[in-house]
Order: sequence, then C-alpha cells, then structure tokens
Amino acid sequence: MSTASQTPRSSHREDWRPDWSNLVKEMFLRLAPRAMSRNPVMAVVGVGTLVCGLYTVLAATQGKNLVFSLAVTLVLLATLLFANGAEALAESRGKAHAGSLRATRGQLKARKQEKDGSETMVAADTLRRGNYVRVIAGELIPADGEIIEGAGSINESAVTGESAPVLRESGTDNSGVSAGTKLLSDELVIEVSVNPGESLLDRMIALVEGANRQKTPSELALSVLITTLTLIFLIVVVTLVPMAEFVGITPSPVMLVALLVCLIPTTIGGLLPAIGIAGMERAMRANLIAKSGKAVEIAGSIDTLLLDKTGTITLGDRQATEFTPCDNVPNDRLRDIAFLCSLDDPTPEGKSIVNLARDKGAALSLDNRATFIPFSASTRLSGIDSPDGRQLRKGATNAIATFVQEQGGHVPASYQRLIERISRDGATPLAVAENDQLLGIIALSDVIKDGIAERFAKLHEIGVKTVMITGDNPITAAAIAAEAGVDDYVAEATPERKLEIIRKEQASGRLVAMMGDGTNDAPALAQADLGLAMNSGTQAAREAGNMVDLDSDPGKLLSAVEIGKQLLITRGALTTFSLANDIAKYFVILPALFAANIPALQALNVLELHSPQTAVLSAVIFNALVIPALVPFALRGVRFNVSSATELLRRNLLIYGLGGILLPFPAIKLLDMLMASFY
Repeated sequence: MSTASQTPRSSHREDWRPDWSNLVKEMFLRLAPRAMSRNPVMAVVGVGTLVCGLYTVLAATQGKNLVFSLAVTLVLLATLLFANGAEALAESRGKAHAGSLRATRGQLKARKQEKDGSETMVAADTLRRGNYVRVIAGELIPADGEIIEGAGSINESAVTGESAPVLRESGTDNSGVSAGTKLLSDELVIEVSVNPGESLLDRMIALVEGANRQKTPSELALSVLITTLTLIFLIVVVTLVPMAEFVGITPSPVMLVALLVCLIPTTIGGLLPAIGIAGMERAMRANLIAKSGKAVEIAGSIDTLLLDKTGTITLGDRQATEFTPCDNVPNDRLRDIAFLCSLDDPTPEGKSIVNLARDKGAALSLDNRATFIPFSASTRLSGIDSPDGRQLRKGATNAIATFVQEQGGHVPASYQRLIERISRDGATPLAVAENDQLLGIIALSDVIKDGIAERFAKLHEIGVKTVMITGDNPITAAAIAAEAGVDDYVAEATPERKLEIIRKEQASGRLVAMMGDGTNDAPALAQADLGLAMNSGTQAAREAGNMVDLDSDPGKLLSAVEIGKQLLITRGALTTFSLANDIAKYFVILPALFAANIPALQALNVLELHSPQTAVLSAVIFNALVIPALVPFALRGVRFNVSSATELLRRNLLIYGLGGILLPFPAIKLLDMLMASFY
C-alpha cells in the first residue's frame, strides 16, 4: 500500500508571487498593540498616529480646519502599514518555500512498527522521536530520521529541488533522511529523530514568522541604538515647545508628532525585521536551514574556515590523470594493462582509468572467460586473471610490490622515485603489474573544483582565513593546498585534531566555521561558532550543528559565509541611509518652522519651502514613501562585493551616507511644491 500517490513538488524552486489580499490583511492585523510593541520605533509612530487621529476628531467637533491634521494622520498610518507590509512580504517569501511541502506532509501515512513486531498505519504527524517506521520502494518517507536497517535510492527533489537520486544506507555517514522525500528502491527501517513541530521544515517556517522569531545579537544592539536615538529626538521635540513659545510660535500637537516621526529612524526601524527575515530566506533558497537567525549572522562574521578536502575543495572522486611507466616499459603496454584491469571495476576511480586509457588510444576488449578479481581491504588489489594464465593487477603501491615479489619478480629502482614524484604533485599513486613485472604508476588526482581558487582568493581579501583539513600525507596535502590557494592546511587530521584546531583559533579571538556529516564530527560541529551539518549525515551531526545543508554539499560552507556577509552589509547600508536621512530632514524642517519668526534662520531655509505646514507634510510623506522604495533592497540584499572592511565602510558612507543626506532635499522640495497648491 503506497503512502502517497506522488512526490510533492518543491515549492521553493517555483517562482514566487505575493498574495496581495493576504498581504493587505497582514498589514492591518499587525497594527495590534501587541504586534507593534515588538518594534519600539514603530510603536512611537503608532502612538503618534493615535494622537493625531484624536486631535483630528477634536478639530472636526470644534469646527477647525482639519485638512492638515487629517493628512498627517493618514500619512503616519501609511508609514505603519508600509513597515508592516515590508515584514509581511519578507515572511511570505520564506513561508512560500515551505508551505506546500508542509501541507503535503500532513497527508502522509506511516507504517509504525510496534514493540510486538506488528505494524500499524498511522498519520505521519502522530510519530514521535524514537518510533520506528518501515518504508518500501515507491513510498514517501513520513518523518525526519535515521536509517537503522537497509539501503536505498532516494529522490530528494521535494527538499533540495534536485531530481537526481541519492544513496542512503544504515551504519554510514549517509544515513539521514528527510520527511517528504521518496524511496525509489529497496526497503528501509527508519528511527524517527524528531517530535511533531521539530523537523527541519518546521524550524524553517518558525524562523521567518515574526511572532516566533528571536532577534539576533546584532539586531538587538541595533534596536537599542535606534531606540536610544528615538528617545533623544523625543527630548529634542519636547524642548522645542518652550523655545517656540519664547519666539511667539505655538506649534500644534500634530505638528510636533509629525516632526518627531520625521526625525526618528523610522526607515531602518520599519525595515529591520524584513532585513533579518530576508537574510534567512536567502539561506533557505540556497537549501541552508539555520536553526536560529544568529547562525546566519555569525556566518557573515567568520574569521576562519575549516574545510574538508574531499567534496569541498576537490571533487568527491579521484580521477586518473597520468600513466607513468617504469624504466624500459612502453607507455602503451602500461596503458593497455591498466585498461584491462579496470574494465570490470565499478568504482569511480576504475571508470576514470578506462576513460583515460581510451582517450590515449586503448581499444582492447576483455575475454569473456577472464576472471575479475575485486578489490578488498585485505589485499588492496584488484584486476583480472586471463584465460592464457596472465595475472593483471592494480592497487596500492606497497601491495603491488609485494605481489610482484611473491611472483618471483623484483621492484625496479625507479619505482620509489615515481611514487615520490607523483605524491609531490598532489596525486595518489596506483601501481600496475603483469605477473612478476612491475609496469608503472597511474596517477589518481584530486580534481580541484572549478572556481574554488577564486573563491578562496575572495575570502582572503575580506580577511577570512581558510584551512584545509585532510587525511592525506603531508606531501600530497601541501600540493593540493598550494593549487587550491588555501591559507593553511592540516595533514593526516583526526576528529580530535579538528577539535583542537577550533579551540586554538577561538582562543585567539577568531570565529570559526566548519562542516561535517559523521558522528565523529559532532564534537567539532558543536564547538565551532558555525557548524554546518550535512542533511544526509548522522543524527548526531545534524543535532550538533547550528545549520543544516539540505543538498549535503560540503562546498556550501562558502555560500553560507557569503549569505551572512550580505545580510550584515545590507543591514549596515540601510542603517547608514536611514540615519543620514534623519540628519537631512532635521536641517530641512527646522528652518522652515522658525524662519518666519526668527529672520536670522531665513538664510538656512535654502529650499524656500512654502510654509511650515507644507514643509512638515512633505517631510512626512517622503518619510513614508522611502520605506516601500527600499523594500526591494531589504529583500534582495545589497550586492556583496569582495573588499576589505575599510573599503566597505567607505563605500557605505559614500553611496548610502551621502545619498541619504542629499536625497531628501530635492524630494521634499518637489513634494512641497505639490502641497503648496492646497494651501
């Protein structure tokens, strides 16, 4: 009985379109006092809007001119709605990536194994941590868990968006499975690893829902800053009242509220939640699930990256790149024997030897009567025994040397020199022999990933130290490290050595990131400031890390750093723009308010605004419109260009600081000219 009829579609790979009706509804629902209280700056705007609204009603009952107060009230309300809309829009993008998948999971059924050995069909959302379920080919996996029995091919497109099947097997570092993925072959017994509401998907959705999201340390620090600025400007506005009365001006409460809203950092106050949510949503689009917003933020502050060589810096499988014969052995003979030894070899290395030999002209065929000798850990050899009595072997260099000597042959003097030369070049030597004659060496090279050296160069430019971790010997490790361009390397590394390196870096005040997928990686993942666990890895690794890669791609650690950097840069750029805006508005509005009564201030009224009312109303409208204008920047993120911290600061000050100061002047002047027609 199949538990589902089809594989769920990957919602996060589809083009996202906002639900405008729901968005408008959310904009008004977030006007509730409890929701407003989470953002002190916008809470001040909310109180100001309420004051202006009450004053407008009072003005209407007393027969006063209510055009100005009504206009200010509506614009302040629009400011609140725009800020709420920015946050709701960011949330909807994130929730859209996971919503349809969660709905599909709610329909899943599971074969729960009872203690007496019987099976019961239950709803997937009733499964608890420690339950065992059986899944057969063609069914959807009902819950996140770990395979404890069996192996099978799994389509993970519902989670990763990639349709290519992957192999998952019990007792290995690739035993983790996710709910909603489809088992294509065989049969598995899975131990459920999470309770309802605790899966990676549930965490993903909770992180982008503002009501449940906890602020990161940087967000808290920035919130304290803008709240302090709000209090300072509140004091400034209050002290303006006696000063204005001293020169014969009696400002209305509406005028004071409008002035306060223009001066406090409403732009960054309205966009700050959206920036944080959008940063996590960008991580989600990269199939990186952060267990907290802090993890994404830390990724942008990392000082040291510890990277496993295999799969991160190099391709997962070594490739044959060279045939090197011993003295007096023709190259063609070495090529042909290596070719015949590898024709029935199912390993990626064996297939690469066949491909290299064919590229170099090999065109032999294998006798059907030949016996294939598979590789084993005890012999460390593989090859064929041909019908004519020849024994063709390839394998580890010392194992082949022993084989030749047992056949009555001898090891050539050039053999050790070839091994050392290939090792210095960063390749792994694989020897080839025919009967009692040692023919030469095949170089199996770790192929450096395309573009990896450029990425390391960029990380180096922004001050991130890269350290390659490998189990290779020091000679091979040094060669690969030099080719990849990492700053340092650790050869013959053990899990204990990884933990030691992390602690040493942290003791020197550096933030460290690393990745891992095995149970032996769990201590290091837990110790690192950013621990990126592979979703295909063991449950221990996934629980120890604070970020999980659904694609199980070790190279994703570099993407995590770039996403974190972009989040921090975006927050810094828009904060700079907002504060610069406030400075500009201060010097635009105050001269217009007091110039009529204090002629000396007329020289500062460079924009020659029409009246105090039009000046303040124009500034309030500009203040409201700038929030939706910057929403695309908050959601997409400011472009991350590799540069030093000093260059980033200079660029922010030039573009967003100077731009924030200059933009209000022409914008407010144009709005003032438009408002003048109504007064």
